[in-house]
Amino acid sequence: MHKISETTPLIPGLGLRRALLTVLVVLTSLAGCVALNRVVSGLGVGWQIMTLALFALTFTWIALAFWVAIFGFLVSALRLDPLSLRKQVALSPDDHTLEGRTALVMPIYAEPPLPTIAGLEATCRSLLEQAGAVHQHLGTPLGEHFEVFILSDTQDPEKTEIEAAHVAALQQRLAGQLAVHYRRRENNLGRKAGNIADFCRRWGQRYDYMVVLDADSLMSGATLLNLVHRMEHQPGVGLIQTVPIPVGQRTLFGLFTQFASALYSPMLAAGQSFWQGDAANYWGHNAIIRTRAFMTSAGLPTLPGKPPLGGEILSHDFVEAALLKRSGWQVLLDTTATTAVSRRNPYASASHNSFEAMPSNMLDFAKRDRRWLQGNLQHLRLLTGAGLHPVSRLHFLFGAFAYLSSLVWLGLLVCSSLLVGYHAIDAPPTQALPKSLSAGLLSITLGMLVAPKLLGLTLAFFQSPHAFGGRAKLLASALLEILFAALIAPLMMAWHSLFIINVLLGRSIEWQTQPRGERSLPWQEVWQHAGWMTLCGIAWAGSVMLFSAPAFGWLTPVWLGLVVAVPIIKYSSSSTWGGVVNRRLGLLQTPSTSLSPALLDDFNALMERHSETQPLRADSNRLLTPLPCELMGDMPSQSLTQFDAVQAAPAAKEPH
Repeated sequence: MHKISETTPLIPGLGLRRALLTVLVVLTSLAGCVALNRVVSGLGVGWQIMTLALFALTFTWIALAFWVAIFGFLVSALRLDPLSLRKQVALSPDDHTLEGRTALVMPIYAEPPLPTIAGLEATCRSLLEQAGAVHQHLGTPLGEHFEVFILSDTQDPEKTEIEAAHVAALQQRLAGQLAVHYRRRENNLGRKAGNIADFCRRWGQRYDYMVVLDADSLMSGATLLNLVHRMEHQPGVGLIQTVPIPVGQRTLFGLFTQFASALYSPMLAAGQSFWQGDAANYWGHNAIIRTRAFMTSAGLPTLPGKPPLGGEILSHDFVEAALLKRSGWQVLLDTTATTAVSRRNPYASASHNSFEAMPSNMLDFAKRDRRWLQGNLQHLRLLTGAGLHPVSRLHFLFGAFAYLSSLVWLGLLVCSSLLVGYHAIDAPPTQALPKSLSAGLLSITLGMLVAPKLLGLTLAFFQSPHAFGGRAKLLASALLEILFAALIAPLMMAWHSLFIINVLLGRSIEWQTQPRGERSLPWQEVWQHAGWMTLCGIAWAGSVMLFSAPAFGWLTPVWLGLVVAVPIIKYSSSSTWGGVVNRRLGLLQTPSTSLSPALLDDFNALMERHSETQPLRADSNRLLTPLPCELMGDMPSQSLTQFDAVQAAPAAKEPH
C-alpha cells in the first residue's frame, strides 16, 4: 500500500501499455475484417470495398472500447491505481496540509438560481466540515486557502437581479467562514472559455489553483482537499480531472443513465487512465487546474473560417488539456472512485463525491449532444496542430469519431439493406444469396459491444452489490439497462447522423444554457422531433421483410428501436414511470441513492429549506460584497501552427 506520490506520479511502462493496446486493437480489427471478407467475397468489387471500409471503421471502434474496458476491469478487480499499478489508499487527515490558495470558480449563464446556489453551498459546507475535521493539520483558517467565485454571463436583466440576490444571501450565510465573490460580465464573449479566461486575467495571479465547477456540480470537501494536496505535492501536474457521476434523476431516462454511469464509469475511467497516463483529457468541470500553467499555456486561438467548423473553439476543454500537455504539464484522470461510498468511511473514494446533473429526457440529451458534436468536429482541424502530444491528437480524433461512428454505422446498415434487395431481385436463381453478415461474426460483434457492461456488472456483483440494492436487483437493473440501451442506440445513431449532415451543410447552432431539472415531454413535442424516426423505421422494416425474412430478423435490434422511438422518448421522460421502477420495484439503485452520501443529503436539505423561503428579488444587489483587488495577468492565445518546445519545456519545472 502506498500514499499518493510526493513528486511526479510514477507511471511504469506507459509506452508498453500504449503499444499493447494498439496491437490488440489492430489484431482484433484485422481478424474481424478477414472474417467479413469471407462473407462478402462473392460480391462485386465495389460492394466489397465499401462494406469492408465501413465495417473496419465500426469494428475498430468497438475493439478499442472492448480492450479499454478489459484493462479497466483488471485494474479495478485487483484494486490497483491505474497509473502506478500499486495498491492505493486514500489520504488520511494527517496528509491534508495546505500551503497555496485555491479558487472555486463556477461560470454560469442564465442558470436556475435555486439549485445552482444550493449545490455550491453544499460543496462549500462540505469543505468547511472536512476542514474542521482536519483543522489541526491545516495550520491556518480555511478562508486563507479557499475562495469562491461565481462568474456570471447572464444577460437578461431580470434574471441577473434574481441571481445576484441569491448570491448575496449565500454571502451572508457563509460570512466569516468562506469568501464568496460575484462577477457579472456585460457580454458573454468567448462563452464559458472566455468567462474563465476573464477571471484568470483579472484574479488568476492571486491563486495557485482553481477548481472549475459547472452550475450543476457537487464536490465533497474530501475530494477538494485531496485534489489540492496532489497539486501541491506533484509540481509537474497541470490538471487533474475527476470522474463526475450523474445524480438526482427521477425520470426513467435519467435513472437509466444515472445507473449506467455509476455502474460502468469507474471501470471505464480506470481503463482510460491506464493507457492515457499523464496525457489524459479535460471535461470542462469538476477538475482542478494549476492557474499560472493554464494562463501561460492554454489561451485559446480562433480557428480560421466561419462556423460551424471555424471561429471560436466550442469544445474548449479538450483543447486546453492538449495545450497544457504540449507545454510539458501532466494532465491526469483521477480514478480513485469506487462504488463503496459510505458515511462510515469518509476518506474512501473521495472521487465518488464528484457529482453532476444531466438532461432528464432524450430530447434535451440529444440537444446537448448536438452542441458537443459541433465542437468535437472542429477538433478534426486540430489533428495536425504543432507540437501536440500524440495522445492529445487521439483525444481529438476519438471525440469526433464518437459521433461520426453513427454515420458510419448508418452507412453500413444502408449497404446491408441494399444488398438484401439487390440479391432478392437481380441475383441469378442458381447463385446462393450471400449474407451481409455471418451469424458468427455478428455474435462476436454483439458480444464485444455488451462486454464492457457485463464486466462492470461483474465488478459490482462481487465488490459492492449493496450499493446497487443487492445482487438480485443489480442483475435485474443491469438487464433492463442493456435492453434500454439497445433500443435507444438506433435513435442516437439517427440523431447524430442528422446533426453531422447539418454541420457539413454549414448550419451552425447557438450554444445556449442546457435545460436542467425534470421535464416530462408532451406527445406533440416528441412527435415533432422524433416522428420521422418512427416512420423511417416502419418503412425500412417493411422493405427488408418484403425482400428477406432472415435479414428482417437480423436487423430487428435496429429497426425496432426506430419504430418505437416516439413512445420510448415520451414514456422515458416520465418521473411517474421512473418512480414505479426505482421506488416501488427498487430497481436502478445507485450508490448515490442507496448509501445517501452526506453531500447529497445536504444539497437536498438546502433545496428544501431555500424553496420554502420567499423568492429573492429587487434591491439585493446592494448586499453584494465588493470584489477582491485585481492582480492583472496575461493569458495569450496559443498558436496551433507554430510551437517552440525549447521555450515551453521549463514551464513544467516552475517551483510552487
